[in-house]
Amino acid sequence: MTGSLVIETPEGISFTLLVASPITRFLAWVIDFLAILALNSLIQKALQITGVLGADFAQAAGVLGYFVLSTGYGIALEWRLRGQTLGKRVLGLRVMDAQGLRLDFSQVAIRNLLRAVDLLPAFYLVGGTVAVFTRNSQRLGDLAANTMVIRSPRIDQPDLDRLLGGKFNSLLEYQHLAARLRQRATPELAGIALSALLRREEFDPRARVELFDELAHHLQSVVEFPPEAVEAITSEQYVRNAVEILYRSPRS
Repeated sequence: MTGSLVIETPEGISFTLLVASPITRFLAWVIDFLAILALNSLIQKALQITGVLGADFAQAAGVLGYFVLSTGYGIALEWRLRGQTLGKRVLGLRVMDAQGLRLDFSQVAIRNLLRAVDLLPAFYLVGGTVAVFTRNSQRLGDLAANTMVIRSPRIDQPDLDRLLGGKFNSLLEYQHLAARLRQRATPELAGIALSALLRREEFDPRARVELFDELAHHLQSVVEFPPEAVEAITSEQYVRNAVEILYRSPRS
């Protein structure tokens, strides 16, 4: 059964994350396992064809290559894809810091290096057993790296023209900062900001002002734009501008 975790940011913004179940994580690992096997097989065949490896060494190289490739695969993809591998992306999962902070490279490396221990004696028996008995379904690698795996459902592309009302976006004048915001903002933060805009009419006026003040402050802590870009707009407009940056292609 999938649990949930409520995280409150220093700015007072609370949001709920759905924790990935051990079964879903295992299915994601199966997809990654098959991808790694296929890639490892291609590398072995290429080495045999070029004569780098003889047939006698192919089997031993395959076993060693799998462990090296599987570790590098996890580290490279989880770092470059912000907490996702091929299997996690297919099943809508994502690795994140247990406190909701941005992942550090050291965390990605630690959880993947300890994967060899979690796999013992086979098919993630150690890691799966630990995940079943930990509150947030964390395996040993997650506990050591202070990470967890959450369900990260896809958010449909909103009708930005209707949502944003065609208003001028002062933040787009600073393309390098806009690109930095796209890079640093987590999918969870983007989803919260989008949800707030879509549901803004449901809040009473005071709660609406407070909510967008907190969201704007949090977004500014991720990337700070020059005062002249933000001083003439309300917090709600700031959030609207940030959502446009996060959800609309730069070429748009």
